[in-house]
Amino acid sequence: MSKEDKIINLTHGDSHSELNIKQSTRGPDVIDLQRLNKNTGLFTYDPSYGATASCESKITYIDGSLGILAYRGYPIEQLAEQSTYLETAYLLYHGELPTPEQLEVFRLKVKQNMNLDEGIHQLFKTFPKTAHPMSMMATSMAALSVYHPNVNIRETQSRDDFFFNVLGKTPMLAAAILNTIQGSTAGMYDESRNYSGNVLNLFFGGAGDYEVSSVFSKALDVLLILHADHEQNCSTSSVRLSGSSGTNPYAAMSSGVAALWGPLHGGANEAVVRMFDEIKTVDRIGHFMDKAKDHDDPFRLMGFGHRVYKNYDPRAAIIKETCHTVLGELDQTENPIFELALTLEEIALNDEYFIEHNLYPNVDFYSGIIYKAMGIPLEMFTVMFTLSRTVGWATHWCEMMSSPKTKIGRPRQLYTGPTERDYIPVEKR
Repeated sequence: MSKEDKIINLTHGDSHSELNIKQSTRGPDVIDLQRLNKNTGLFTYDPSYGATASCESKITYIDGSLGILAYRGYPIEQLAEQSTYLETAYLLYHGELPTPEQLEVFRLKVKQNMNLDEGIHQLFKTFPKTAHPMSMMATSMAALSVYHPNVNIRETQSRDDFFFNVLGKTPMLAAAILNTIQGSTAGMYDESRNYSGNVLNLFFGGAGDYEVSSVFSKALDVLLILHADHEQNCSTSSVRLSGSSGTNPYAAMSSGVAALWGPLHGGANEAVVRMFDEIKTVDRIGHFMDKAKDHDDPFRLMGFGHRVYKNYDPRAAIIKETCHTVLGELDQTENPIFELALTLEEIALNDEYFIEHNLYPNVDFYSGIIYKAMGIPLEMFTVMFTLSRTVGWATHWCEMMSSPKTKIGRPRQLYTGPTERDYIPVEKR
């Protein structure tokens, strides 16, 4: 079918349907199936929605076969090298890069919301010591709805207020979580530091003798940019689906946190480092490669492969170079975990099984090594992912709510259960 065609014909028995083709500005066009059931009585079957466009969006573009990721048309490589997280956040939300004046106004709006209600601080005191940081994040994110219950989802200013509020409060929640599990005190916001420098100071500056490294600050900025958005992934789709019901947006954001927590999503960065700890040494890699290829073995080689990318994840290449820089700053160029990761990657990229199955390093493979080098605890890694992805979730929620066409999400199913049966009274069974 040619690019110019805008209709596809579908015949099923005596029924006939003309389905419109919606054209994209980049990437595959999509078949509009909204009239399919009405015209043919059929639904489509697409487990996990791997071939279904669930919405229309102008925010992020991915080409998994070519290894392309772009925010509002800007390649991720350019943004990671030249931009900052707050500038990228502005780009995602507004659709254009800011002038210096616009960026300063944006920064101040985020800063003004970098505070927490006393009730949220008290909430952290109720968590048991065994609580996982992501359970704390999901709970505290949802609790923001208690203090911000009246978000008018159809009003532009109200959505704008929500966006800046959640962007400002998420780093405060992350700092409160870290300080809770470590029994430490949060640092203070410092006007002389950039956003990432302030995040690090909130985490570690409470003792007063913490020096924010410019290398660490830049590395964190890069990680936050690379994780800021990734199209309709599991967590973003969760925020959109929850938000489509009209629920409080902080509750919708909490559903995104819950989805991100999973080891097949954001939790993979934590799982990768645990895998390195299990492998331990380079000479044991072959054994674990064999386990990964054994379908009867539950072991999985974490950090390889991606649902979308069938080539090298462009974010992984950037993080790998950032890892070199961070470890060089610490004079840890022979860091054993990094050496293990590099060797494992080299072996996998030359292994027929991994080549055949398009298993390349993904964004999670090296990111945990950087977080660990910064002194961030292993169990906090996915919280760091949340801190970054908040802007993507909030932008997608605002985009969805700004459209008058938004309806509540309602996937269908292929029912394979029993046919109609008559009830039998219990005494006759």
